[in-house]
Amino acid sequence: MSEDLNHLSAVRQIDLYRTRELSPVEVTKAALAAIDRHNKRLNAFCLVDHEAALASARASEARWRKGEPLGRVDGVPTTIKDLVLSKGWPTRRGSRSVNPDQPWNEDAPAVARLRDHGAVFLGKTTTPEYGWKGLTDSPLTGITRNPWNPDHTPGGSSGGAGVAASLGLGTLHIGTDGGGSIRIPSSFCGVFGIKASFGRVAVYPPSPFASLSHLGPMAYSVADAALMLSVIAEPDARDANGLPYEPRDYLSALDAGIAGARIAFSPALGYAQVDAEVAKLVREAVGAFTSAGATVAEAEPGFANPLGMFRTVWYAGATQLYRSFSATQREVLDPGFVAIAKEGEKITIADYLNNATARLNFSAAMRAFHQHYDFLITPTMPLPAFSLAAISTQPIPGDAPLGPNGERWDDWSPFTYPFNLTGQPAATVPCGLTARGLPVGLQIVGRPFDDVGVLRAARAFEMARPQHWRRPKQ
Repeated sequence: MSEDLNHLSAVRQIDLYRTRELSPVEVTKAALAAIDRHNKRLNAFCLVDHEAALASARASEARWRKGEPLGRVDGVPTTIKDLVLSKGWPTRRGSRSVNPDQPWNEDAPAVARLRDHGAVFLGKTTTPEYGWKGLTDSPLTGITRNPWNPDHTPGGSSGGAGVAASLGLGTLHIGTDGGGSIRIPSSFCGVFGIKASFGRVAVYPPSPFASLSHLGPMAYSVADAALMLSVIAEPDARDANGLPYEPRDYLSALDAGIAGARIAFSPALGYAQVDAEVAKLVREAVGAFTSAGATVAEAEPGFANPLGMFRTVWYAGATQLYRSFSATQREVLDPGFVAIAKEGEKITIADYLNNATARLNFSAAMRAFHQHYDFLITPTMPLPAFSLAAISTQPIPGDAPLGPNGERWDDWSPFTYPFNLTGQPAATVPCGLTARGLPVGLQIVGRPFDDVGVLRAARAFEMARPQHWRRPKQ
């Protein structure tokens, strides 16, 4: 074939498997070879299982030869973030506190659904310890690097998945998002990622970060993410927060367009400080929605920075997790994680309950805003990926001295965590490159439960701006 196997979409792979022009074994071998070529330099994977992946690919090949695929992603190379349970592989959660020598005999819901549909699992992608921050480094796995510039961060906490999606080290990637952990690395690495509505994709075991935590697709294209969401949105009784199941094909709904949609563009949400080059690229990109037939108005949703609201839940979750560890486990934890857990100890029950009420009011205000607008567009990040050297100089590892953008990771991700608080669907799509060749992302936020609309808007943008879908030089 003349096509680059590492850059074939999942949709294209399935078409070629069906006509027997391509085998899952060929695609899996290409993905494993690319991982072997890049992982030592970039550290996207903490576990790669060549033998299991090839065995799974051969089984898929046999099914396709018979015309009997297991499901919608049979034979598609897929990765799993190392916060997500996968049968037969340790889930270390980026932490030396987790003993790998124990039974690993359960799949998380999303992994189970993908396995049911025949996905070929390549391995597990890197994460910071317990996914606590928007960067990807940990005492267990070290530093993960950005494929566009290895001296820069890929973001986090799904940083390994972002790197893998950018370079074609697999096709579909499971990420998690408690404050931006899908959207931050997707933006920094130049790929698509979506945090679907809270409850759309089952989460199990329950996250210590409670209802902030989502699980979702990361991929090179909107279509691949839509295909993946169609699979992983199937229900699982283990998630008490699961939405009523809608047997929806998100892929088939993509190309209906957004003509007539009402879009609010907020360049700073009224409080964020945005890098001038990022602001310019995002503002220019917004015109693509007008070209697609939508009406775009510059408008602020009108809320103050909810960082304190977010930290109350996030830090209290870290405290709860920290208290579950033995003294021996605590000795090997990331100092940054320990620092926020200690801050969480200061939060009282009254603080937490008052915060819950404030969060409900915030969510109601956003629902009112969406009575007037179908979508809210913002930058995904206020800055491009920054230098790893900026991180290493900080007293608390994981923070970065970014001047007016602040130092803590949630200081410099002001556009992402608000929509974990509200549980709305939010996606990031690449919208350009800086002069230094670093990707910039545009965020699309939809009204509650309108995952279809967010995907459709992202697809419309992707089709209007195809020149920005680029790969880093390899």
